[in-house]
Amino acid sequence: MQGDEPGAGVTRTVRAAGGVIWRPGSEGPEVLLVHRPRYDDWSFPKGKCADEEADVACAHREVGEETGLRCRLGAELPAARYVDSKGRPKVVRYWEMTPTDGEFTPNREVDEVRWLGVAGARAALSYDHDREVLDALVRLVGDGRR
Repeated sequence: MQGDEPGAGVTRTVRAAGGVIWRPGSEGPEVLLVHRPRYDDWSFPKGKCADEEADVACAHREVGEETGLRCRLGAELPAARYVDSKGRPKVVRYWEMTPTDGEFTPNREVDEVRWLGVAGARAALSYDHDREVLDALVRLVGDGRR
């Protein structure tokens, strides 16, 4: 009978990871936001984890793929939890990251990146759950001045 097999009708949580990339600025921390043309939104670099991929490895991979940057991993930030566009529960684990080298090249997922101060980032971010992650970064790094 359809629906009687184990796990039938159970929606798996989508597992994703990413980074909140920041650098010290003259007026406080600056964070890197990515623009995804597919969704026409501004967010932090992130993506789905492969089945056997560790979340932290996924975060490094996704940040590199989307931004072209190699980053030093810092503290884990609070996870974002929400329902995705397909109605599935999604958990995104984020880490604080600082760039060490690399350069952005527009790609199929991200067509633009912007370094913004906290107020600018808060205004540009498309989702409230990302603003909560930004707030956690600010609590962690303080005034983040050069």
